[in-house]
Amino acid sequence: KSLQIITVLVSEHGNVQNLIVCPTAVVYNGLDELKSFAPNLKGTVLDGSKAERRKQFAQSTERDIIITSYDAAKRDIDFYEGHVFNIEVIDEAQYIKNPQTAAAKTVKAINAKQRFALTGTPIENRLSELWSIFDYLMPGFLGSYQQFRKQYEGPIIKNQDEQAQDDLKRLVQPFMLRRLKQDVLNDLPMKNEQVFLTPMVGKQERLYQARAQRLIRQIQKQNDEEFQQNKLAVLAEITRLRELCCSPQLLDRGYSGPSGKIKATMNLIKDEVADDHKILLFSQFTSALAILKEKLAKAGIKYFVIEGKTKKADRLQFVDKFNSYDQPAVFLISLKAGGTGLNLTSADVVIHFDPWWNIAAENQATDRAHRIGQKNNVTIYKMIAQNTIEEKIIEMQQKKAALANSILSGNELANAVINKETLLNILK
Repeated sequence: KSLQIITVLVSEHGNVQNLIVCPTAVVYNGLDELKSFAPNLKGTVLDGSKAERRKQFAQSTERDIIITSYDAAKRDIDFYEGHVFNIEVIDEAQYIKNPQTAAAKTVKAINAKQRFALTGTPIENRLSELWSIFDYLMPGFLGSYQQFRKQYEGPIIKNQDEQAQDDLKRLVQPFMLRRLKQDVLNDLPMKNEQVFLTPMVGKQERLYQARAQRLIRQIQKQNDEEFQQNKLAVLAEITRLRELCCSPQLLDRGYSGPSGKIKATMNLIKDEVADDHKILLFSQFTSALAILKEKLAKAGIKYFVIEGKTKKADRLQFVDKFNSYDQPAVFLISLKAGGTGLNLTSADVVIHFDPWWNIAAENQATDRAHRIGQKNNVTIYKMIAQNTIEEKIIEMQQKKAALANSILSGNELANAVINKETLLNILK
C-alpha cells in the first residue's frame, strides 16, 4: 500500500502540496519510505510542540509532502484552515473507524482535491467503520449514518439480508483496491501458525479460578439492563483475568510465585535463539513486557523495546538497529504502539504473548515480519493459557473475522456484539 501511494505522489509531483496523516508511531517511518523509494520527493514531518509544528508547516513549500500524526492533526486543525492540499492520504485508516472521534472529524475537515485511505482492515468489528472511511473519501456516497444503518447495517447484521449485502458490495467495490497476499506475493515465504497452550500453575490457577467464579456469580445476578449499566466494570474485570493469565505479577508486583505462561515463553525464546532466530514478541500489557525484559536480561539475551512511551524519532532507530543486528535477538513490542507500520523482516519468529478480541490487530502485528522483503518462513506462536478466557478469545476471533469478509469477500456474517450470554460462555 505504501509503495503504491508513493507512486501516486510521484506521478502528481509538481507545484502541489500533499498531506499524509498516519499513527504517531510511524511518522518517521513514512519519511524513511519516501527517502527510500522516491528521493526526489521532499517530506516534512510535523513534530515537537505545537509552536514547532506551526513553524515547520509555515516553512514548508508547495512541493512538500507534509507528514503528520492523527494526534497532532487534531491539535493543529487551525493550521489547515483555508489551505487546499492536492492529495490527502490517511494511513491505517481504521484509526477513523469511529466517526465521532476528533481524529475522524479532523481528517474529514481538511480540504483536499483527492483523498486516499490505506488500510488492511477496513472493517474490524462492525459495518459502521466502513461507512466512516467512505464518509472521509466520498462524503454522502453511502448517505448519512442513519440512512446507512437502516438500509444496510441493520438488515445485514440482524437479518443476514443477502440482497442488502450484495447491494453494499456493488456500491463500494469499485472504489476499493483489495488484494490478498496469496494473490500478489507468490514468492513470499510460508507462514506457520501454532497455538501454544501453557498451563496455569499453582497459586496462579487458584487466583484465576477464584476471580472468574466471582465474576460469573456477579453477572448471573444481573438482569440485561443492569448488565448494560455495569458493562464497563465487567470488562475491566475481564482485563484483570487476562492479566492473571499472563502472570499474577501484572496485578501484584509483590507476587513471587510462578507463571506458567512466562516460564513457557522464556523456554520457547531460549530454544528459538539457540536456533539462531530473531523474534518479535507482542503484548497489550507493558507490565508483561517489563517482566520479560528482566527475564531476558538475566538470561543474557539481546532485546529491543517499543512501547507507547518510546519517542517517535527513536522507534525507527530501534527498528534499524534490530534489522541490522546480525545475531539472535528479541524485539518486545506493545501491540498498540508497534502493531502497524513497522518493517521488521529480519525476524522470522513472531510470538503473541496474549490474544486480543480482534484477530485483525494480531494479523497486522504479524505482518511486521511476514511482508515484502521476508526471505525466510515465518513461525507464529500464540501463547494461550489453558482452560481460561484466552481459549474462548481464540474462538471469538474467527467469528469476528467473518464480519469483514462478509462485505469484502461475501462470506457469511457473524454478529460481533458481546452480550451477557456471550460473556458468561467465555468465562465458563
